[in-house]
Amino acid sequence: MMSVRAIVLSQFESVAREQGKVLTALTDGTLLLESGLDSLCFAIIVARLEDALGVDPFETATDEKFPVTIGDFVEFYQNAAR
Repeated sequence: MMSVRAIVLSQFESVAREQGKVLTALTDGTLLLESGLDSLCFAIIVARLEDALGVDPFETATDEKFPVTIGDFVEFYQNAAR
């Protein structure tokens, strides 16, 4: 079974490819806004991750808890999937 991190990063790469976007290097410190993806890409990723992991952490998140970096985003899903 793939880790949550692997599933999240796989979705970033798949959606970027499908939408014709060029990803920057996906490190934990990469800002989401500088990843090369747009809001449509993130909407697709969130929908697919809900299907894959059975959770949508954005349903209960407050503004101050929204992820800013790739690392934050992965951790956001890791915590929700527990």
